[in-house]
Amino acid sequence: MFKWIFAGALVSLAGPAVATTLGGGITDGTQQGVFVKLDPSTGIAVGNDTYQSNNLYAFDEDQNIRLAADLRVDVGAHGKVIPSGTVIASHYVFFDPLHGAAQRGYVEFDAAVLGIATSRPTLRATDFLVNTNVTYLNPTLRGLEWEDRVWIDPDNPYRIRVDWQASTPGDYVRVFTALSPGV
Repeated sequence: MFKWIFAGALVSLAGPAVATTLGGGITDGTQQGVFVKLDPSTGIAVGNDTYQSNNLYAFDEDQNIRLAADLRVDVGAHGKVIPSGTVIASHYVFFDPLHGAAQRGYVEFDAAVLGIATSRPTLRATDFLVNTNVTYLNPTLRGLEWEDRVWIDPDNPYRIRVDWQASTPGDYVRVFTALSPGV
């Protein structure tokens, strides 16, 4: 389904289409963990210490949105802007350990990564892409700290890499991919 955003309103066009999180993995860290793709259709909550594990999590948010205005990002996109008219899909990636822990890993998507929101202001500005079956807790403490790194893999544009340390309430980023080529 395509959705158009006009002055804060969403208008949908028929046609099923989704870009999706394919998988991921943890390559190094202070604690053992695995990659987990969450299914938001079951009604989940994220933030404010809701998972308390050493896993790397991801889920798909709003899909195939044609941007009515430029979208600023913290990582990627030429000039850190995804231009208006681009069709994007949104995905949420996070690490929410019980105690302070470090983690390195990756998450892969079925479409090229265009950009990533990593700061509180950028995450807040892109909250119109949230999944309505998800409760987002503690939005003022989202994002990354100065020592955390998230980037688009230079050898695989369908993959992001993470190298971060988190405690309470965790580290959270929003990933924007292009329209899924398989749909």
